[in-house]
Amino acid sequence: MHSLQRKYTLPVFSVLILSLIFIMFLSGCGKQTSNASGSGKYETLELRYQGWANKVTYPELAQDLGYLDPIKLKWIGNTTSGPQDIQTAVTGDVDFGGAFNGAIVQLKGSNAPIKSVIGYYGVDKETWSGFYVLDGSSIKSAHDLIGKKVGMNTLGGHSEFVLKEYLRKNGLTEKEIEQVTLVAIPPVNTEQSLRQKQIDVAVLGDILRDKALERGGIHPLFKDYDLFGTFTAGSYVMTDRFLKENPNTAKKFVEGTAKAIEWARTSPREEVIARYEKIIKERGRNEDTSIMKYWKSTSVAGKGGLNSNKEFSVWINWLVKDGQLKKGQIAPSDIYTNEFNPYKKQN
Repeated sequence: MHSLQRKYTLPVFSVLILSLIFIMFLSGCGKQTSNASGSGKYETLELRYQGWANKVTYPELAQDLGYLDPIKLKWIGNTTSGPQDIQTAVTGDVDFGGAFNGAIVQLKGSNAPIKSVIGYYGVDKETWSGFYVLDGSSIKSAHDLIGKKVGMNTLGGHSEFVLKEYLRKNGLTEKEIEQVTLVAIPPVNTEQSLRQKQIDVAVLGDILRDKALERGGIHPLFKDYDLFGTFTAGSYVMTDRFLKENPNTAKKFVEGTAKAIEWARTSPREEVIARYEKIIKERGRNEDTSIMKYWKSTSVAGKGGLNSNKEFSVWINWLVKDGQLKKGQIAPSDIYTNEFNPYKKQN
């Protein structure tokens, strides 16, 4: 268990670790995709990545739709969290990784050589996360969270940022916020932990939220959509080195992923679900396809995953207020680029 107070020792530790990673990266210790494997206009024809159990990512959808051809994805395993995924990209063990934009800002603030190239998940009226309590719980407001435990998939990610914003907006002091305890719990165990009263609040989203609601007995204290409305919340990043050495491959990756996002946005929901089920069955990872019926929307705000300043500036400002970044240390333009996205010309 980690309280918000204890969490603020984490960025210092993370910066030290990331500094070591950065030094290894610059010295050439990190692995990178070899240009020798490419042919024709593309510098490499293989992109290594981490997936998610029981989920289909937009790059995976793009490959299945033929939008990445002749480039192929190489799955090296499943990630445990967004922050872990983008740190793996920094070390060169994968060629792209995805995470919550606040985590990307945090990593960039520690001088990690990365650039966000396309958004891939977000929040809208159909797809959102809620902070759930048991029916009959004494927790009715933000102040009731003082001294309580909140379970979420990872610390330093989307849910923590949203929670602290909710607490601040509802008048809690920093000392009171420090008394709210965060507990990192695997998403598949979060509902059970709430029902067994091991935690007081559970962050549930998408499929896990809907399945929990079907079982009843819980309700949301608040939702991230209530706080921020529709926005792109997370992006795929590539290292500066990869982008410099593989510009054509990077462009194809972004183009294909952007087209896949728009295919999912504009195709009938039943067709999208059927495609996802097919992809999961064909990749043979012993996964459950039944949860695909809960898919509702792409949740990506920008067309084709286009990013915008506001989707990074909100987290820059948050980290400045939190003392983790200095004012003016980084700007949104330092963090992301839309140069590879074909929908940039249409906006």
